[in-house]
This record gives sequence, C-alpha cells and structure tokens, in this order.
Amino acid sequence: MTTWQGWHRFATTDPPAPPQPDQAPRSLEERLAYHSSFVTIRTPAISELATQVRTLMVLGRHQQATARPSLIVTGPAAAGKTTALLHVGRACHLAHTRKIPSPPGSAHTAVPVAYVLVPPGASAKTLIAEFARYLGVPTTTRMTQTQITDAVCHTYTAVGIQLVLIDEIHRLNPRTTTGAQAADLIKDLTERLPATFVYAGINLPDTPLFSGTRGAQLAGRATLINCGPLPARHGQHQPFRDVITDIENNLDLHQHTPGTLPRHAPYLHQRTAGRIGSLTRLIRQAAITAICDGTERITKKSLDAIRLDHLAEHHSRPTPKR
Repeated sequence: MTTWQGWHRFATTDPPAPPQPDQAPRSLEERLAYHSSFVTIRTPAISELATQVRTLMVLGRHQQATARPSLIVTGPAAAGKTTALLHVGRACHLAHTRKIPSPPGSAHTAVPVAYVLVPPGASAKTLIAEFARYLGVPTTTRMTQTQITDAVCHTYTAVGIQLVLIDEIHRLNPRTTTGAQAADLIKDLTERLPATFVYAGINLPDTPLFSGTRGAQLAGRATLINCGPLPARHGQHQPFRDVITDIENNLDLHQHTPGTLPRHAPYLHQRTAGRIGSLTRLIRQAAITAICDGTERITKKSLDAIRLDHLAEHHSRPTPKR
C-alpha cells in the first residue's frame, strides 16, 4: 500500500463481509480466507480518529499561512494503530471519490490519500524518496533532496492529496543528524502541502520525537490519540467486552454458541493485556483451528491452546523466577 496503485486497490476492494442469514453456506476455503482477512472491528480509537480527521480536514481546508493541525496515533505494539490509520484512510478515499468521481472515460482517478512508511534509519533524502515512490514521481540519483522535494510537493498538490498518513514515525530520531533532517523535512511538507497529516508510531511521547525544539513544534501542532490497550471497565461501560461481542458476531462457525466469548472477557483480557491486535489474532486463530479440526466452535480450552505473539504470552504467562 506504499504505492498509489496498491493503496487504490486496497481502498476500492470490498472489505470482508460477515455471513448473512439469507446467504448460502460458504465453502471451507472461503471461511478460512474470511477469518484470515476478517472484518475491521470499530474500536473507540478508530471512532475518535475518524471524528478528529474529519474535523481537522475541514478546519485546515482554507488555511494558507501555516501548517495545518495534525494528528498523532500512539500506543504500544499490537494496539491497532495501523489498522485505525488504514480504516480512516480508506473511508476518506471512498468519501472523496463518491463526492468527486473521475469523469467518464478519464484515465486519471482522484488521489485524495497518501500512505508512507518511514524507512529504518531514515534520512531526509530516503524519506522524501518514499513520498516520491508512492505516486511514481520520477527521480534520479543526481537529483538533490531539494529537487525531489519540489517535485513531490508539485505533484501532490496537482493530484489533490488531502490526507497524508505517515506510519512507523517512531523510527525517526531527531537527536541524530539524519533524524533531525528528516523531522525538518516533514515540517516543511506540512507547510507546503494543502493536506492534513496523521502520524502513527509506538509509544511516541516516550521517544525523542517529542523532545527539544522540534518536539515542541510537533506537540504544539498535533492532537494525540492514544490507541492503548482497552480497559476491562470504563465507568459503567465494558469496552473490551463490547469489542469481543462484535468479533463473535462476525464469526463464521457452524456450531459456536453465541455469548461464549463475552463470558470469557476477564480471561481474554488477561491473555492479551487488552491489546486489540492480540485479541483479534487469538480469536481468528481459534476460529481457523475450529474449522480445520471440525469442532466449529471456540471454547476456553481451544483459546488456551493457541500460542500468541511473544509480547502477549510474556504478559499472560510470565517466566517463573528461579
């Protein structure tokens, strides 16, 4: 998805659909494929991000003199940051193309969204090269960083980019020379492009990205959205249990008893530390196992047999002290 062709394919391909009551039963392979890709569960972080993006895009639409306000999605690993970023980006893409469709017979489609990954050890030149690669902006080894930046800004403005999503932003370290130059490049882009910027990365307030003068500038322009672990209880609400219910309602298993997974909410919270990424992986793996072994249902025993990512396993099953 770090090229326009890949992003367009992702945004315009119908997402996986849950089974419908009047639908003919799917084949085994179709159900395995469905649980492999699965639906996007709308978490509180996704809802907040979607609302904030819509608001800030309107707020910055006619702003000319300074950089538009931006958003930062942060949280631990496996908390659903990239999922939230992609979900909101797809929604923006589809909303824009519905509102302003390409003329019939036109070879040029609307390009409202850009999605860029910060490369490891990014310098300003390698980062701007990723921006160029997304839209296929021609570059040569002889071009300077300034020349590539000018070409990127011209092309992005010409095609109408409105939302720029920058993932893995924690890879930038402004305390190093190359990291500082890359951070300055992003600041330059926010001032030159008529777009709203949204960044995502791991535990960003604890990284050098928020330190020093550059960090103060970023913090002064960006709203922070915490995509952290879901609490078991928040006041009168049980957000983690609600997400489990949504996941269960979208399963495609022939013998599963509705309500089984929400009853195991305390166990699931302990297994996953409330991380949405670990939770969905655990339940999807259990569903695939249930289809393959013919049981067609998920139980606490089958969940306990699933090996999760090391982070979740270390949290729920710590190594005993010697």
